[in-house]
Amino acid sequence: MTIRGLRRLSKTCVGLGLAAAALVLPQMPAQAAGDLLVAPTRIILDGQRGTEIILNNIGAETATYRISMELRRMTAEGRLTDVSAEEANELERAAKEMIRYAPRRVTLPPNQPQAIRLGVRAPKDLPDGEYRVHLLFRAVPKARSVVDQVQQEDGFSIALTPIYGVTIPVIIRQGELKATAAIANARIEQGEEGPAFVFDLSRTGNRSTYGEIRVKKQGQDEPLLMVRGVAVYPEINQRKVSLQVPAEVVAQLKGPLSIEYYEPRNIGGGLITKTDLVLR
Repeated sequence: MTIRGLRRLSKTCVGLGLAAAALVLPQMPAQAAGDLLVAPTRIILDGQRGTEIILNNIGAETATYRISMELRRMTAEGRLTDVSAEEANELERAAKEMIRYAPRRVTLPPNQPQAIRLGVRAPKDLPDGEYRVHLLFRAVPKARSVVDQVQQEDGFSIALTPIYGVTIPVIIRQGELKATAAIANARIEQGEEGPAFVFDLSRTGNRSTYGEIRVKKQGQDEPLLMVRGVAVYPEINQRKVSLQVPAEVVAQLKGPLSIEYYEPRNIGGGLITKTDLVLR
């Protein structure tokens, strides 16, 4: 998609709101936080080529954003936790040393896209494997931007300024890497936010898996539950997947079901794994 096309698209996004903004880029998935739109939301590179990331300010005011590189690890619950420089292992340090990007700070007028150039400098003796960093795009708050004030008894006030950010993974794959996945132990759990459909998603191989989960009643085409962007990164072999269940769907999750895990549609949408079960 061209920069001119993104300009036209951003005007549509402003009218439809952030919830719709991620739906109008089927070939270039986007993620929004505050007034910042980022596309794509996941990048896979080999050890030689680079790419671009498009930032777009879909707000009504000029905004400044800072771009930084972070290390994060996935837990068995599927959460990503920060990794400090002291805690980084050999793979994580190598990933951080290979990635180059510019600029690192941008100021965007409303509806103005900006390309961030992303490159890789892989050493000749780089071992086969998957290397990953996360890029954080964070709004730099204006000194005058005060969203709320809490008046104190002694006359002082506290200014509360939200700082929005978007994080995307950047993955470098070296060599011929493969992975398979499996689904097991499906159940309904009661949580603080209500019932959840929960199962274990395992991975074997030397790279991550990533895709879309569809929970269907056997014999029906339309899924009862669906979620995109489900990953299992190489640092874990298994994670818990938890899908919130609307009240009107709970009763339908009884009996014969199928759980399907598909690759993203923009890379073919192939089936990664599927399991059939009977939930009582």
